[in-house]
Amino acid sequence: MAVDWTQLPGDILQSISKKITVSGDYVKFRAVCPEWRSSLPKFPRHLLRQFPWLMIPFSQSQSHCSFYDLSTDVTHVLELPEAARPDLRICSSNGWLVIFDDSPTILLLDPLTGAKLHLPPLSSFPNVVSFDRSKVGKEYAILGDSGDIYRLSLRQMRDLFIKKIVLSSGPANNDNMVNALAILGKSNDLACYKNGDQSWTFLDNFCLSWCDGIYYKEQFYVVSRDGTIAVCDVNCEMPIASLIYAFHLFSVISKMHLVISGDDELLLILRNFSIDGKRPDNKLYLKTTGFDVYRMNWGRQPYWDRVVNLGRRLLFIGEYSSVSLSAYDVRGCVRNPSFSSPYYGQCLGNCIYFTDDRFVYYGDGTVYVLDRGIYQLRNEKIIAFPGRARDPHSIWFIPSTKDENLIADKKI
Repeated sequence: MAVDWTQLPGDILQSISKKITVSGDYVKFRAVCPEWRSSLPKFPRHLLRQFPWLMIPFSQSQSHCSFYDLSTDVTHVLELPEAARPDLRICSSNGWLVIFDDSPTILLLDPLTGAKLHLPPLSSFPNVVSFDRSKVGKEYAILGDSGDIYRLSLRQMRDLFIKKIVLSSGPANNDNMVNALAILGKSNDLACYKNGDQSWTFLDNFCLSWCDGIYYKEQFYVVSRDGTIAVCDVNCEMPIASLIYAFHLFSVISKMHLVISGDDELLLILRNFSIDGKRPDNKLYLKTTGFDVYRMNWGRQPYWDRVVNLGRRLLFIGEYSSVSLSAYDVRGCVRNPSFSSPYYGQCLGNCIYFTDDRFVYYGDGTVYVLDRGIYQLRNEKIIAFPGRARDPHSIWFIPSTKDENLIADKKI
């Protein structure tokens, strides 16, 4: 008697589907028949992300943007007039592009589906006293910590007021239930947005220098320069933040990044620099010399535990977005000829992929880090990116699961 595979029990189908880690394979598996399609979620939570893309700036087009897929050596050119203008500041978080222009608007854009959301405008932050549209170039009045008023032009507001925005969910959730956390530039305040709010809300000001943030275990986590963690819960009626003290980390010149490893561990990455001198533009530049990796040990007294080997994990580190992947899960997706060479073959595991970065200082200007590459922990060596990944000023864009399925379906 022939077996009717269309009648497989749902729990068996679920068990089989969880063994599939490549997005395109999952799409094909679900498309076998209507019964399987109805029994399996379209956007499974277990499906791991593949290699992030690099958004390549300075396109000649005013309506298209380029995204380079390092794993396939393919550049996707997408029609995105909302993100193609050269005067925009573009960040990324959780599958969204976060776009600032010369107005108070903060736009979230999924470049693959075209989905859009608006966060409350810059003028809705509690310390923004006024926004004067009548001024030449327009101007914001900001209330400082000491009660003084300082002013920022539209360009300064766009580039300096917010250091980073972290989003709780990506377009794959398809429910528009996005919460957000903002780390402000000059004041280092933490501000949150809860879905449906009309303005931003300040969290407790702990007078710490916040460096990076991430969404982890249904809450926002931010880290300060001394290694202290603030856990920010924006889901309650009155958003609150609490501190978790860890031992202090010291580095003469470094920048911190938070990453969630595949084992659901919280990692802290220190990117170390040396001074590379000033260029003809009279700006100060730094050069990446290496990385230190720490894992949060959630014992009775939490502390950062040094990690000397990432095993088969790859870390992707950038100014706005960072992610951890497993070499076992991405190996089948890597079709870039470069990675078949002995030179790059050593980069699938125990490596950190990093892009340009910057330090922004009010009054002192900006310090730039214009280098990018792959840091191999096993020999503490930095090697160059292959292909278009060498383009300067590119940022990591991490497609959501939904976006990856769209790639497989439409072959962009």
